[in-house]
Amino acid sequence: MILFAKSLYDMLALSLVMGFSIYLSFPIILRKNAAPRSTVLLVSFAIGILIFLAADIFSDVSADIYASGSYVGNPVLSSIFASSVGGMFALLYIVENFMKRSSVKESFVPSRIALIVAIGMGLQNLTEGLVFGSAYVVGLTGLLLVILVGFILQNFTEGFPIVSPFFGYKKPGTAFLAGLYFIGGFPTIAGSIIGYYYVNPYLGTLFDGLAIGAIVYVIIPMFKNLFRQADQSKVQSLVYAGMIIGFLAGFAVNAI
Repeated sequence: MILFAKSLYDMLALSLVMGFSIYLSFPIILRKNAAPRSTVLLVSFAIGILIFLAADIFSDVSADIYASGSYVGNPVLSSIFASSVGGMFALLYIVENFMKRSSVKESFVPSRIALIVAIGMGLQNLTEGLVFGSAYVVGLTGLLLVILVGFILQNFTEGFPIVSPFFGYKKPGTAFLAGLYFIGGFPTIAGSIIGYYYVNPYLGTLFDGLAIGAIVYVIIPMFKNLFRQADQSKVQSLVYAGMIIGFLAGFAVNAI
């Protein structure tokens, strides 16, 4: 019983490091407002990371849906995935439009977009925690090291998409940004605990679908605002450069 408890506490300590490594980007985020060119480049970089994350999440879930290299997807997992993607997208649309009618009339509200991004990152990190917790139970030492280092690096890059809606706008207080980062990082710890006790491909598929639905939804207003900023600053070429750099950065971090 003591060994079991110690093992759980060790796993929790590692998952805390992994989850809250998202705060490593905080010193960069807290810098003063950047010039318009830098703003466009940073937002483009963040969108590139989000596009990669959506593709990366789908590559993970597709391994379960299309098991053993089959071209025919598992009907139950396929239904769960499609329902969770569409459900999250629809839910965010309903919630955001309700907020527009009840309070703010603007089409782009940085705090609202940042919150949705943080939720998407949190759902994605929840599935990462599931993977880490289940690998810890099995005792895959080599795999654990790869997962730990890889997730720490990936969580570092996820800080940029969360804060990117504020680039070019007045940044909120440090406490608010820290709260957004907590929403994005804490689910890693929760996922690790769930994965430690309970491993289920249906659960992972559900959370992966929810994460993709949130990411796809939030990319749309970010794109609209990005191109508006790029047109005003006449730096459209930076949009292409920033997005491909962000996508490749996500790939490079994931490949380590």
